[in-house]
Amino acid sequence: MTAVSWTHTNRRDFLYIATGAVGAVGVTAAAVPLISQMNPDASTIAAGAPIDVDLAPIAEGQVIKVFWRSKPIFISHRTKKEIDDARSINWHNLIDPESDQARVKEGRDQWLVVIGICTHLGCIPLPHQGDYGGWFCPCHGSQYDTAGRVRRGPAPANLYLPPYEFLSETKIRIG
Repeated sequence: MTAVSWTHTNRRDFLYIATGAVGAVGVTAAAVPLISQMNPDASTIAAGAPIDVDLAPIAEGQVIKVFWRSKPIFISHRTKKEIDDARSINWHNLIDPESDQARVKEGRDQWLVVIGICTHLGCIPLPHQGDYGGWFCPCHGSQYDTAGRVRRGPAPANLYLPPYEFLSETKIRIG
């Protein structure tokens, strides 16, 4: 009798373990799609994905426009004169006081990266326009200098700076 009951116990234990294992696999198989459907879809990920921009083809004095998160981003390769003009004024008296050095990455003063949307009502300003050689918003007349700081008009703030970093001397990542 002892041998028979021992065999039934082993068989019963095996059936409990096998049933539990199959149940665990089933719960996992059902949970994976449930959890993965909560992830954002590919278009949402792509809309916020960082972009890499090669700066090598941008000539000194040139401004290019790229798009990140459906926003225009202006990348300006500033000349020595543009940098000197931006630094020669008393920035404490500006509408939105901010120094030129605070708007560029240290050691890379020639590169200015701003979101190209006027801070007044969201128009797209034109580069190399206006009295300060920076940007001019044709909608309501706001003028920005070569550092993207508002100098005149109804705009309440400077052109915003997107998050960006230098990957090398000639490449940046925005986002």
